Amino acid sequence: MLIVPRLGSGIPLVARTHEMRRLRAAFARAERGEAGAVLLSGDAGVGKTRLLTALGEHVEASGGLVLTGRCIDVREGGLPYLPFAEALAPLGSSADPSVAAAVRLRPALGRLLPQGQGLEEPRPAEHPPMTSNDRETMVRPRPEQDLGQLQLFDAVLGVLTEIAQARPVVILLEDLHWADASTRNLLSFLLSRLRAQRLLVVGSYREEDVHRRHPLRGLLSELVRLATVERVDLHPFGTADARKFVEALADEPMPADVVADIVARSEGNPFFAEELLATQTECNDLPAGLAEVLLSRLERLSPDTRRVARVISVANEPVMHGALAEVSGLGELELDEALREAVQHHVLVVLSDGSYTFRHALLQEAVYGDLLPGERSRTHAAYAARIRARPQGRGHDAKLAYHSMQSSDLVTALPALLRAMDEAEKLGAPGSALQHVEQALSIWDAVPEAERPEGFDELRLLHEASYFAGTSGEPERAVAFARSATQALKPDTAADRAAKTWRRLAEALLALEGTLDEATAAIDRAWDLVKDTEPSGTRAWVLAGRAGFLRILEQPEAALESARAAVADAQAVGAAAAEAAALVTLGTLADSAGDPAEAREWLRKAQRKARDAGAPNTEMRATYFLALSYDDHADFAEALDHVTSGVARAEETGLSWSVYGLELRARQLTLRYLMGDWPDESASRAGRGVSSAVAARILAIWSLFVVARGRFDEAAKLVAGLRRHWTADMQIPLSVGDAGIQLAYWRGDRAEAVRRAEDLIGWLERIEPGLLAGIRVAAVGVTAAAAHAADARVRGDQATAAAAVAAGERMLAHGRMCAVVGQPRSGTLGPEGRAWLARLEAAASCLTGRGDAEKWAAAAAAFGYGAVYEQAICHWHEAEALLAADGDAGAAIEAAHAVAVRLGAIPLRDAVRDLAHRARVELAGVEPAAPARTVADPLTDRERDVLERVALGRTNRQVGEELYISEKTVSVHLSRVMAKLGASRRAEAVAIAYDRGLLTAPTAEHA
Repeated sequence: MLIVPRLGSGIPLVARTHEMRRLRAAFARAERGEAGAVLLSGDAGVGKTRLLTALGEHVEASGGLVLTGRCIDVREGGLPYLPFAEALAPLGSSADPSVAAAVRLRPALGRLLPQGQGLEEPRPAEHPPMTSNDRETMVRPRPEQDLGQLQLFDAVLGVLTEIAQARPVVILLEDLHWADASTRNLLSFLLSRLRAQRLLVVGSYREEDVHRRHPLRGLLSELVRLATVERVDLHPFGTADARKFVEALADEPMPADVVADIVARSEGNPFFAEELLATQTECNDLPAGLAEVLLSRLERLSPDTRRVARVISVANEPVMHGALAEVSGLGELELDEALREAVQHHVLVVLSDGSYTFRHALLQEAVYGDLLPGERSRTHAAYAARIRARPQGRGHDAKLAYHSMQSSDLVTALPALLRAMDEAEKLGAPGSALQHVEQALSIWDAVPEAERPEGFDELRLLHEASYFAGTSGEPERAVAFARSATQALKPDTAADRAAKTWRRLAEALLALEGTLDEATAAIDRAWDLVKDTEPSGTRAWVLAGRAGFLRILEQPEAALESARAAVADAQAVGAAAAEAAALVTLGTLADSAGDPAEAREWLRKAQRKARDAGAPNTEMRATYFLALSYDDHADFAEALDHVTSGVARAEETGLSWSVYGLELRARQLTLRYLMGDWPDESASRAGRGVSSAVAARILAIWSLFVVARGRFDEAAKLVAGLRRHWTADMQIPLSVGDAGIQLAYWRGDRAEAVRRAEDLIGWLERIEPGLLAGIRVAAVGVTAAAAHAADARVRGDQATAAAAVAAGERMLAHGRMCAVVGQPRSGTLGPEGRAWLARLEAAASCLTGRGDAEKWAAAAAAFGYGAVYEQAICHWHEAEALLAADGDAGAAIEAAHAVAVRLGAIPLRDAVRDLAHRARVELAGVEPAAPARTVADPLTDRERDVLERVALGRTNRQVGEELYISEKTVSVHLSRVMAKLGASRRAEAVAIAYDRGLLTAPTAEHA
């Protein structure tokens, strides 16, 4: 679990609960008189210092004394005992009489403390400080030094032991990998004599710097054998925690692909993530400060080792020993020694196949970026020559293209890129194929015409680029490439090629919102080019595409004619994939005509034919409409089976983020929301490299889950961040707009919920009046308006109540209009539409008074086709209406509560429990005397966390320690809480919160 609160300075404190718990436990033992030590290891930047800072704050808050010392990297001149001298320095000038006395009694401390800090005797001249030569060469003290050193060691232990009798002492020693021999000796002495003192010693060091020959390694192996010493390894964040860390660092919501890139490049290292986020650079640029930190590790290595590192950095992948020997030019012995040094110093790692790679990818970036241009080009050329001389295998052409491009050998690079494009497509990697064809386009004009591969020209490359962009989740770029292709058409271009180009543009445009007119014009251009020609594969595809457009344009007869003609042409020339595309349209037309059995027969036939023809895009289109056929008739289980198999097929073929790969994934997520099969966070993540609009489509649906689960702060960020994508796809505002209304409603801001509902309805009326989904929006909006009016009536604010009722009536009229003029796919309003219409009428019954329980019961029954969460919402409102009419609300309360608990729908669960408390209904597993939080809850999650701890009697400082936030931040949260609750004191705020049901009585565990 990751906690990333913000301090007053704005810098995040990285605290990991598991490691922090172990450090606090060690301090707790020291408080009890069980002295101990902790050795904290981790890579540079992983968060050791911040963790120790948090421990120090905890110790000081508990009344302990914290002494901190740091080793530094000093190459010239020795600084013996530096961390201990720094840590103990405050003792010599302490105003505490007992501390000063303890120091004066130990004159040997004069070797560590500056002169004049209360010592009675000067530092003994016969025992001078150690020199740099001593620090570098000493294994054990010379005999004449033994006595003086022992006196010093004993003085350090004695003064710490004596001070610890009055208060626990924690000494923090950072960066022990730079510790000199004297410091290591004193540390060993101190840790070996830890017994019953109230003392804790914590030392940190960089694991990657303690190589096999490092002098600290032997000491560590001895120290960890001591019973009083434990080791805590601080590892980089996992992917999920790293993502949370980056999102917490950002001042505003960031695109998912940017977050994913930072997470991937940082490999979970917090410092690296912060540096990358601070600059938000592109993948080829490394922040200068970070590059310097990384490169400093190589400066101490031998020239041969640095050369090997540079050679591997150019490879951009793990490298075998043979390749290194050939490209580096080093002899076998020199290469072995260089590799051994690099591995021992944790610069390189050896993989299971014997290849070498950098321990951290950012180090590879830094080394590569530090190469001189000529050095870089020559090394790439050497790799390219080696690849050309080897037998071809998987990835051969991609590697050859990469190194040839980087060494400016464009004649070799161009055909290699095109072969790599074909290989990537076969492997189901359209994103990689797109990168290859884009690179080919970028160098096309630079390669002499005579050197260009046969069968390719710029028009074909643009066509391929458009296709791969569309299938890898970048619809905007697919359109851009397709438009460029139409502009590249020449008067002498064959009609067949020109028609294919215009059809590609039409298909690409269809994936974007608001481009139907342009797309229709494009397919008409394609049809004009082939309509008078003989049957061909191109003509069959154009007819099939045209049939789909005519169906969208609500011209079913013309669509049917075009689809049948496409089937005939395809069968005449053996174009099975084009025939499958036409069969899909025949199936959708049958569905619209009210014949689902015929529709499913056509769609299954299209599925089989497309799979046999190797046309996965058409296969997924057939699967999507087959699922939709069951979905329209509320056969959710069957629909979910089909979309799930479609998603699996899309992943198998590498088309997860193609047009219908996205539609299948989006529908799968929606069905799981409706059916109560709520997934984890992984379902919300789009693939890397997909456009922000594609990612927004998934996140918009996910926002409904986040609100329903009560994660309001996260939901607020999603709702705000996705607003800019409303125009990209109609489904985005429908989902995230709904989530925004519900978010405001559950937070108790009913006025804001009404405003958002009216805003969304107004937007829909401008873009597409009479949309069937408007029924749902209206139903949610009227529910909010009714609650707003009821709240206002309780306050005696009749004007606000009247305005809320008027808003609800406007939304009611809109929903009823949508039910009349909307166009269902199957021709008649299906179960889902009828259920939302029933909920709309039930909500309307609440506008001017208590709701109609029978209408809410009818709405709940209407959602009985499988929409379990919406049904539970209706049962809750039904129970409210029954309770208001002195009816028996028990059954409705229990039905709603069971679903809310199973789904983890916290806001609904708490609302139902509050209702159960008022109705005196006992729920299984719920203490009847403990009222749940009221629905009208103005507090944020963090404000509630603070108030709960204040209610337990915690001080601001103690609250800050428990939540890992500063005392100042706690004060700010409390000020906001008191303002929201109308309280003037902390105690009054707690009392009001209990009275309003915002806090529950503390359990013995929390008390």
